[in-house]
Amino acid sequence: MKLDRALALLREVPDFPRPGVVFRDLTPLLADPDALRAAVDALQDTIDPATEVVAAVESRGFLIGAALGYGWHYGVVPLRKPGKLPAVAHRVEYSLEYGSAALELPAGALSPGQHVVIVDDVLATGGTARAACALVESAGAVVTGVAVLVEIAGLGGRAHLSPTPVSALRTYT
Repeated sequence: MKLDRALALLREVPDFPRPGVVFRDLTPLLADPDALRAAVDALQDTIDPATEVVAAVESRGFLIGAALGYGWHYGVVPLRKPGKLPAVAHRVEYSLEYGSAALELPAGALSPGQHVVIVDDVLATGGTARAACALVESAGAVVTGVAVLVEIAGLGGRAHLSPTPVSALRTYT
């Protein structure tokens, strides 16, 4: 399946999770095995070859990150919401476009000097991606880039991540 056809499966859900927000639903793409393969293969093409580990952001980032890890022999480290890990190395709190949140890094999951790509579903304001980068760096690992399926460019997230390379398969203005 061609990437354009796979990305055409993305669904817009207006007024979710609150009025005025347009949620970009990946479910139809994820449910189609050919579309999922096309998207993961295209995302892999954007990842720095030095990458050794995928840091996947809870929760939709887990799906994409696991597929990348399996397909290209990367380790996969979940960046979790608070209260989900038995042993936490680091925690970062951050702001979202409609609230606040926190992410935690499992203890012992990353080693100093490892090359890590951050993977998530959507890049909006950049708060989640910035927090993910901070967690990876707190372990002494090196962020090779941020890779997402969808970027909402009008919210300016990419600018907040500079100079970290950012790749997105679909950008909405």
